[in-house]
Amino acid sequence: MAPAGERSAGGGKRGLKRRAAAEEPREPAAGGDGAAEGGVRPGGAAAFPPGFSVSEIKNKQRRHLMFTRWKQQRRKEKLAAKKKLKKEREALGDKAPPKPVPKTIDNQRVYDETTVDPTDEEVAYDEATDEFASYFNRQTSPKILITTSDRPHGRTVRLCEQLSTVIPDSHVYYRRGLALKKIIPQCIARDFTDLIVINEDRKTPNGLILSHLPNGPTAHFKMSSVRLRKEIKRRGKDPTEHVPEIILNNFTTRLGHSIGRMFASLFPHNPQFIGRQVATFHNQRDYIFFRFHRYIFKSEKKVGIQELGPRFTLKLRSLQKGTFDSKYGEYEWVHKPREMDTSRRKFHL
Repeated sequence: MAPAGERSAGGGKRGLKRRAAAEEPREPAAGGDGAAEGGVRPGGAAAFPPGFSVSEIKNKQRRHLMFTRWKQQRRKEKLAAKKKLKKEREALGDKAPPKPVPKTIDNQRVYDETTVDPTDEEVAYDEATDEFASYFNRQTSPKILITTSDRPHGRTVRLCEQLSTVIPDSHVYYRRGLALKKIIPQCIARDFTDLIVINEDRKTPNGLILSHLPNGPTAHFKMSSVRLRKEIKRRGKDPTEHVPEIILNNFTTRLGHSIGRMFASLFPHNPQFIGRQVATFHNQRDYIFFRFHRYIFKSEKKVGIQELGPRFTLKLRSLQKGTFDSKYGEYEWVHKPREMDTSRRKFHL
């Protein structure tokens, strides 16, 4: 019998022999290529019999080693197949078949009946008579009030200050126990066209309320992935006072069209292109990504972009008719996860 120290260190002589035998590659069976034996090929790739899973290997180190080799072999096979296909396409030249379009959740989206057709007369009539018609007819100019939840903390305050440098003619007001229903009449009396409220939880911004004045509508968003200017790597210098351009992407349904018009009404009509600044609201799978960039002209043909910040992501929770009224307000749309999120390929904006 081996001493106790030897057994505890290596499991005894028998354990050492079994471990050494396990590390050695197995010889292929007679008439076979070694794949059926579950061994290792001379090239170092793992070969498993049909239906065998790496998780069946009990030894953790051995299992990790075999899985790593299997991943390397798969990567080599994919690269070789890609090179072969590229050579075949170059040989065929113009006769080569078109590249297949990869399947994604976005291009496999379930068709929505409310998708907006620009030539639809009903859509044109709604746009001419909705709450934003005065803005798009250039009868009013935007004037924005940005405020916070009651007694905000530093991160929320800095986000409001940076947001005021992005949106022209915007004013920041810090609440001190004043109810939102009392703020709205004061905003209307001072000719504000929109009210933005940044909510926070545990000193972190987590919500945004956008209310169009004086007749609504009011949208409530969940806010996440907030990054202030100092937290963005390789950011540019602070933005100038030039009026930025605005880009709205993928707001295709009637609901998305309304949300896009709400964002558009925050910015003046005539952007100052000399400032080379652009604000982007990009909708992807019902998540609205906000980015603020500056164009960098490297040459006559090459153009780059430089992020200025801040950045954040919005998720629509509800759309309410009229101004903010959490008790008696009438809602046009409310997000209900259990009823609406039944398919990953169905989106609402």
